[in-house]
Amino acid sequence: MVASPRGRHARPPERSVREAERDGAGAAESTVAGRRRRRSWRQLMQIVLAAIVLMLLIKAFVVQVYRIPSASMEDTLLTGDRVLVNKLVYHVRGIARGDIVVFSGQGSWGTTAGAPDPAPPGDPVLRAVDDVLSDIGVYSTQTYYIKRVIGLPGDRVACCTDGKVTVNGIPLDETPYLFPGASPSEQQFNVVVPPGRLWVMGDNRAISDDSREHLFSGFPDQGTVPENQVAGRAFLIIWPPSQLGDLPIPATFQQAALHAGAAGAPALQVAGAAAGAVTAAPAAPAAVAAAAVLGVPALALRIRAARRGRRRGCPDARR
Repeated sequence: MVASPRGRHARPPERSVREAERDGAGAAESTVAGRRRRRSWRQLMQIVLAAIVLMLLIKAFVVQVYRIPSASMEDTLLTGDRVLVNKLVYHVRGIARGDIVVFSGQGSWGTTAGAPDPAPPGDPVLRAVDDVLSDIGVYSTQTYYIKRVIGLPGDRVACCTDGKVTVNGIPLDETPYLFPGASPSEQQFNVVVPPGRLWVMGDNRAISDDSREHLFSGFPDQGTVPENQVAGRAFLIIWPPSQLGDLPIPATFQQAALHAGAAGAPALQVAGAAAGAVTAAPAAPAAVAAAAVLGVPALALRIRAARRGRRRGCPDARR
């Protein structure tokens, strides 16, 4: 009987070789799976962060959601409505009569109590941070209002002729947008709008604290507001669903006589928008929603591609 060799050159049993191969293959698969999971998480975080950054850029420069806090624009806008405000439009065209605009009280009406808005920080760095936060709608010390533009720079706005507001002597038919039963104005006025300013009024004239009230309260520039403090034009009601609809310029402002030789507001530098008398919708939910909308389809495509790659035996199919 011949003994089996047991030196260092002895051949291990075949079963042990197969087990070692299986263990090595399992460890390799586990490592690859771990790398895939980490890569998937990184890609998901990149998608979410990109969506948040995109949302903030859109809010700062293109469009932002605002909540209506009072009844001064009823029945056009109801308390609690959410409207989309176009912040880009006045880089392309001038402000038009009949536009519903959001504007800052800085340099005109101040806060809702009539006090001046707080001065910006003296430190340049803090001021820059404050400007950025205001632009993206996260935080602002300014008070914002929403009203309808009635008079542009150089216009003569008066009330009342035959019970109607007139612009440059042309009477306005305001019945379609005024609060039902409301008169165009209980107060009489006759104002030439100063250069670079706007005469604005609410649609619910009986309770609207607008250019008329500030005119009679002795505010500068006859109660008008600066063009360069306009944040943008409200153009769409998006909430609640029962109020969903656009906000077009009423037909009365399209009268040919009104535009013949009329004053015009040039395109202007749009101011930053944030919260105040008109409040911006919270940034975080909007950013999360954008991440969901933008990220989920992209992530689904990546996962689908990865599954196809695994079926084909190719670990890097998700590139």
